[in-house]
Amino acid sequence: MGKRSLGDAIEPAESLVRKKSKKNKHGDIPPESETATIVTAAPFKLAKTKSTTEAKSKTVNKEKQSGTSFVDDEESQKKAKAARKEAKRAKKAALAAQNTPPLKNDLTENDTANEDAKATRKAARRAEKEQAKTEKLNKSLGTPKSSGDVNTAASIPLKSSTKSAFRYVQNSELAALSQAAIDKYLASNEITITDPLSQSSLRPITQFSYLPISDKSQLAPFASFDSPTPIQAAAWPCLLSGRDVIGVAETGSGKTFAFGVPCIQAILATVKMGPTVNGVRALVVSPTRELASQIHEQITQIAKPAGLHVACIYGGVPKEPQYEAMKKANIVVATPGRLNDLISEGVVDLGQVQYMVLDEADRMLEKGFEEEIKKIIGQTLPVGRQTLMFTATWPPSVRDLAMTFMNNPIKISIGDNPTGELRANTRIIQQVEVVEPYVKNTRLMELLKQHQSGRKKDDRILVFCLYKKEATRVEGFIKSKGFRVAGIHGDLSQAQRTASLDSFKKGSVPILVATDVAARGLDIPAVKVVINVTFPLTAEDYVHRIGRTGRAGQDGLAVTLFTEHDKGLSGALINVLKAANQPVPEELLKFGGTVKKKGHEAYGAFYKDTGDMKKATKITFD
Repeated sequence: MGKRSLGDAIEPAESLVRKKSKKNKHGDIPPESETATIVTAAPFKLAKTKSTTEAKSKTVNKEKQSGTSFVDDEESQKKAKAARKEAKRAKKAALAAQNTPPLKNDLTENDTANEDAKATRKAARRAEKEQAKTEKLNKSLGTPKSSGDVNTAASIPLKSSTKSAFRYVQNSELAALSQAAIDKYLASNEITITDPLSQSSLRPITQFSYLPISDKSQLAPFASFDSPTPIQAAAWPCLLSGRDVIGVAETGSGKTFAFGVPCIQAILATVKMGPTVNGVRALVVSPTRELASQIHEQITQIAKPAGLHVACIYGGVPKEPQYEAMKKANIVVATPGRLNDLISEGVVDLGQVQYMVLDEADRMLEKGFEEEIKKIIGQTLPVGRQTLMFTATWPPSVRDLAMTFMNNPIKISIGDNPTGELRANTRIIQQVEVVEPYVKNTRLMELLKQHQSGRKKDDRILVFCLYKKEATRVEGFIKSKGFRVAGIHGDLSQAQRTASLDSFKKGSVPILVATDVAARGLDIPAVKVVINVTFPLTAEDYVHRIGRTGRAGQDGLAVTLFTEHDKGLSGALINVLKAANQPVPEELLKFGGTVKKKGHEAYGAFYKDTGDMKKATKITFD
């Protein structure tokens, strides 16, 4: 909002005196000197506002500069006379207001005067805004800067042109490969690429040497790998070209580096590098603290050689260190809740974010996170933003919402499930046992002894429970039997959760009892067995749970203890088993194969999702 002119100042009523007009020799008042006064209600103050003729005087001055005269003696005399009458009327009203308490009719007149004053001030502010817009437009069209202008990276507005700042040029050796060799690579790795713009498909970057990166220190994290993973090879050329991408691949397939490497190049290309890069340029949002911490660790490996700073923002820990980290952050990895907290506190500014990633996107776009994600994306650049969504499953329920954030995204699917429908990893052997609830502890001990004996004593086993209290009880029960075990769930502090996860990853504790906070995205190597003590609330969560094993091309085993209390999900489980060519127990088929209809906690199975309906409007009757 622009500053008000001195004419908008408030003066005491007793100091009101009509200003003498500066008359010319004909007795006329030039338009530039015309003034208007408006009487306000009690406490008897008079607000002097700009006359509407002030705007006209600006027009007169401009047209005088072009050699055109607007001086008309007759009109000037009429205007001067009207101004004198208005001043007299205002003076009388002021005197009357001083001597007489305000009556109802007086209040009405004064209210009208107040409205006029507000309208005048609003018009002045509108004119100032229009002038600012004009100056900004002139600046963008190449108007020379004044000597006082400062051009910093933080003050450069990023528009759609920033997406093409980095121009991807295909490596000559990659271009020399035959199309037959490219087709063979795509087929052997089960890579499906769908481009809605039907442009010529970009060739996958099958070797690290094909990456357009001059600073080889950024490739240090890949030193122990022979070649990029399929999702990396397929995603890199699309992302380096500035396109929006949906990447569907199983956990452990290298998705973090798939979006991480182009992220670094996008930032370096759109900012003129000085000693440092100012402001947050990239944002990665994940559903859990552990996953955010894991992504932060991996992104830092490639960001640090480029001179970029990465901040990790999540709840359960003090905010002060995160405040400090945000002061120099160029890339932010965060969970939605804490990120929105810092945005509302004014600590995080996402106005320059040009690279936006949703990891575990299917979870992030569900009802629980939908509003949080909308708030976050609403803070980023509306034009010129590159949006990425990476996930292990891509159900139809989230696709329409995803399209509202993306611009003609390229979809890349890895595996024999190009549609992204719910499907478990075929390398995982799924065993479903229908049991009575009271035999769960006994059966759990039998499974642990079977898979934690002899040469298997150090094999990692992940035990899933549904509730936090249940996880605490099961962890204590396993520990009482002499097993090395740790736990991770929402009732533990972040330090305890981190310590448990680190111990499990290192192998010092071979058994981890967890709720669904450990079901998604976590890179836990060599998990041999997953045991579901209690079936999750959805079949999607079941697929993500058992996906902790059978990774990196290895086989895995998932054992699920299914009870009659879970029979409402039997149909969905049967479908998952059949899709993965796994045997379906007869006891499970007895519960029925129909998929439970979508329900609501208050309205039951007849609940209808009205999310796509037009929002109701409030009608006010006078």
